[in-house]
Amino acid sequence: MVFRPILACFAALLLLAACAGVNREEKFPDKDRESRYAYGSAVSEKGGFSLFGDRDDERKKRQATGIGVNGFLWRAALDTIAFMPIASADPFGGTVITDWYSTPAAPNERVKLNVFVLSRDLRADGVKVSVFRQVKEKSGNWADATAAADTASKLEDSILTRARQLRVKSLEDEKRG
Repeated sequence: MVFRPILACFAALLLLAACAGVNREEKFPDKDRESRYAYGSAVSEKGGFSLFGDRDDERKKRQATGIGVNGFLWRAALDTIAFMPIASADPFGGTVITDWYSTPAAPNERVKLNVFVLSRDLRADGVKVSVFRQVKEKSGNWADATAAADTASKLEDSILTRARQLRVKSLEDEKRG
């Protein structure tokens, strides 16, 4: 009676151990795979079409920069607003958000910027700046105020000018080296 469960466990163990001894190599037909790599498929990386118009040269440009926006505009945006404390910077989305900044000359006024790099190309409409301004009230609270109308466009122009300078320097460096 006692041996019956032990014998059943031993038999199950033998059956289970017998399954482990099968060595089998899976082979699949490679003719389709070889022709697909040779001629390209409709959905493969090489050849075929792309639903989003992604070409190899465009992909290489993006991979070379490592960021999702134009590198010259991105660097120029950071250089232009470097005097302000940066709260957030996203090189893949092209967003730079500064913290509130007030100058020692005007301690009752503070400014905050949002800079958006919108393009992968160095273009005049590739950057947008939003300016937020606050003034300190007599009670000590900060109240929203309108910034000068041309402040955002002046900042955009200085970012574009700096981006052009960086581009020219890059071209000169390529010629030299």
